[in-house]
Amino acid sequence: MPTTATAAAAFADVTASESTLRRFLHGLPGVDAVGLEARAASLGTRSIKTTAKAYAIDLAISMIDLTTLEGADTPGKVRALAAKAVHPDPTDRTTPTTAAVCVYPDMVATAKAALAGSDVKVASVATAFPAGRAALPVKLADTADAIAAGADEIDMVIDRGAFLAGRYLEVHDQIAAIRAECGDRARLKVIFETGELSTYDNIRRASWLGMMAGADFIKTSTGKVAVNATPANTLLMLEAVRDFRAQTGVQIGVKPAGGIRNTKEAIKFLVLVNETAGADWLDNHWFRFGASSLLNDLLMQRQKMATGHYSGPDYVTVD
Repeated sequence: MPTTATAAAAFADVTASESTLRRFLHGLPGVDAVGLEARAASLGTRSIKTTAKAYAIDLAISMIDLTTLEGADTPGKVRALAAKAVHPDPTDRTTPTTAAVCVYPDMVATAKAALAGSDVKVASVATAFPAGRAALPVKLADTADAIAAGADEIDMVIDRGAFLAGRYLEVHDQIAAIRAECGDRARLKVIFETGELSTYDNIRRASWLGMMAGADFIKTSTGKVAVNATPANTLLMLEAVRDFRAQTGVQIGVKPAGGIRNTKEAIKFLVLVNETAGADWLDNHWFRFGASSLLNDLLMQRQKMATGHYSGPDYVTVD
């Protein structure tokens, strides 16, 4: 099966110089913003029936990267989050586990120990998260520390300043270097911070840039700016991974993060996945939600479907 390394090799000529990379990225089809937003809105109106809704809720739970990225994070908070990831609803052991717990590098060992024996992955933000403004050796050390502590996945941020200044090869080479540092020990999610990229054309370019450099996932946002994941920017990224697989045979995951807070919104995103990239992406190996508050609403909706009434927020643990 083709790998991200295979894809990177296939684009070696494109990424050989700043000029060839710029020519390729600026040669991508322009984005029809009105059409993109209209399609995202149209797909969001699809009606989901009861049985399909129950399936979608469990699928969404299984796709969550349960996240805490605060300066006040403590080992106790991380252990509590890990316990919730393994048993989101302690009163119902049929509830799926979440996909991962996402923490800062210094909390990876704590999360790894708390999740021992489960299938829940440990993801860690790295590379000077959330700004991405650090020298490459610092970013590599940040990544290496997280992996040494047990991280299964690395969520790196690109240097948006370099990208917006048109230094595409610099951004590409940094992603490729972090990819090499991850090796086969950790999957790499590349965060674009779409809210700072200004245009849909830039989001399309960043998507292709990340995939050509070896990303296993492309991710919308850090959750630390005003505009995070939206149906439109996620649809655009889903189109990119679909087209990339058609061209290279390599499948890349997508992770919208930030701002997805309730079940209705999550299901809209799952419809986008199914109708744009296809059913192959309806699995937590290929699609994730970067969220924390979303899980509680999914659990309340799940309880409602099981009991016929809303339990209320007091029946789910506070993150």
